[in-house]
Amino acid sequence: MSAPLLVLDRLVRRFGPDRPAVIDGLSFTLEAGEWVAIMGESGVGKSTLLNVIAGLDRPDEGAVRIDGIDLGDLDDDALTLLRRRSMGFVFQAFHVLPYLSVGRNVALPLSLNGVDERQVRPRVEAMLAEVGLADAFARSPRELSGGELQRVAIARALVHRPRLVLADEPTGNLDPKSATQVLALLARTVRAYGGGGLLITHSRAAAASADRACEFDGRALVPLAVR
Repeated sequence: MSAPLLVLDRLVRRFGPDRPAVIDGLSFTLEAGEWVAIMGESGVGKSTLLNVIAGLDRPDEGAVRIDGIDLGDLDDDALTLLRRRSMGFVFQAFHVLPYLSVGRNVALPLSLNGVDERQVRPRVEAMLAEVGLADAFARSPRELSGGELQRVAIARALVHRPRLVLADEPTGNLDPKSATQVLALLARTVRAYGGGGLLITHSRAAAASADRACEFDGRALVPLAVR
């Protein structure tokens, strides 16, 4: 039987010995194919949680395991390689590079992972078609709307077919119609490649698009009814 995609095992993260833990004994499991929304008040530690899961921040206690690999056993170089190969990130601010074409933006993860240049363009074009931007390869990001830029960001996050996608308020800058389309696209594409993901959001409508939703209070991810 294969290991869960993501396991958080009694995770603790604090910033200073005299301060309360931001993450305090959290345990959680995400299976491959699951798309889970995480809600919670501002400042509760949702972004800190994503940083710990991504290996950008080290926990003080407990473990993060991705496909059975304990991140605590990896040095910084190995963590960087794991993020590059196995994770995809989508943010509210897009982080699309304005001086590169849409196609070159989406190609970045493939280039960083050493994919043969002859395979890069076909994979990028297929991914852009998947997100509804089949004609955008040579376009400048400056020519695109906010919804289109978020689709570029999603294409870039998924083009290397990551196992784990971490999305931090990816629809915060979008109108309701674009937000609905982007969330459906993100969930569908993640599942199509056999991965899973976590969606950080303040929106109950966004959380309702996930397979399940949880509220984070620092100690636990509590199941939350949003439909």
